[in-house]
Amino acid sequence: MDSIYWPSFFFLLFSGFACTFAVAVLVSKNIVRMAFYLVLSLAATAGLFFLAGADFVGAMQLMIYVGGTLVLLVFGVMLTSQERFVEMKTDAGDWVIGFLAGGALLATLIWSALSIPAWQGISRAEAESLAVEKTATPLGMGLVGFRVDNPDESGYFFPFEIVSVHLLVVLVGAAYLARAKRKTNRLEMENNRLEQNPKGNHGAEPKNPTQ
Repeated sequence: MDSIYWPSFFFLLFSGFACTFAVAVLVSKNIVRMAFYLVLSLAATAGLFFLAGADFVGAMQLMIYVGGTLVLLVFGVMLTSQERFVEMKTDAGDWVIGFLAGGALLATLIWSALSIPAWQGISRAEAESLAVEKTATPLGMGLVGFRVDNPDESGYFFPFEIVSVHLLVVLVGAAYLARAKRKTNRLEMENNRLEQNPKGNHGAEPKNPTQ
């Protein structure tokens, strides 16, 4: 029996976890469970980045999403839980938009994967033959995915920008939800005040002008 090729095994394992928990996010109606499934899916995606050699993007995935945004989302929902936020129902239009956006992203990923001419890096002999300056520039280039022998490639800049834009959307959405909630609380306080004093100023007895 042939020995197991462990990189392929872990690739299938992490990709299976990522896809399974991503589907669980779609079918779940409880927002806390959705956030938990999303944590597991993004953690498995970080494992794929580590397998691909993109250690920087994998570390950013864990620190920003798993360690920051989603944990903040879970605690925010648990501390300010309301029934209309905890249980969510998806309309048919939302499903259509989700499938279109997901299909476009999947097509982009497949096209990017098929357009890469080579998956392997340079050999040790080629790396040793390159003239590298003794500065911090090669270290910075390595962190963002640049290759010393081909500095024209974009490296990890494109996925890193996608991660940054996604985080910006999360922050803007959180600010919008907080603002909407503040307006709702103000309206509830006004309604409670009117219920406690339904007559208001109109029900007050008029003062005698001779007094």
